[in-house]
Amino acid sequence: MSKTDAVVVMDGNRLIGVDDFHSEFVTTFGFPDFYGRNMDAWIDCMGYLDDPDAGMSTLTVEPGNAVTIRIDNYAHFKQAAPQQWIDLLECAAIVNWRRTEVGRGAILALAFYG
Repeated sequence: MSKTDAVVVMDGNRLIGVDDFHSEFVTTFGFPDFYGRNMDAWIDCMGYLDDPDAGMSTLTVEPGNAVTIRIDNYAHFKQAAPQQWIDLLECAAIVNWRRTEVGRGAILALAFYG
């Protein structure tokens, strides 16, 4: 599925624990079977959301557009899994930094509710 800017809603309650975190992203974004279920692999997959030919995600946007990941129940996620919370923030920033370093625009935005 390729589209312009996309908003993806995820439940922070379902992101607690490393396995659950990665399972939710695999399901939501359609990461490939070889996805490594770690934050390095997450960075790799998220960096190609505007390149459907890369095969890193079934959810894609057109080049120049962004994906907003809206996390509902974020306060519980942040409190219950503080290191995963920090990892999410830092890794989203790394995805955008890598892209801007090579002249491509940022592709990820994060939004937090409840």
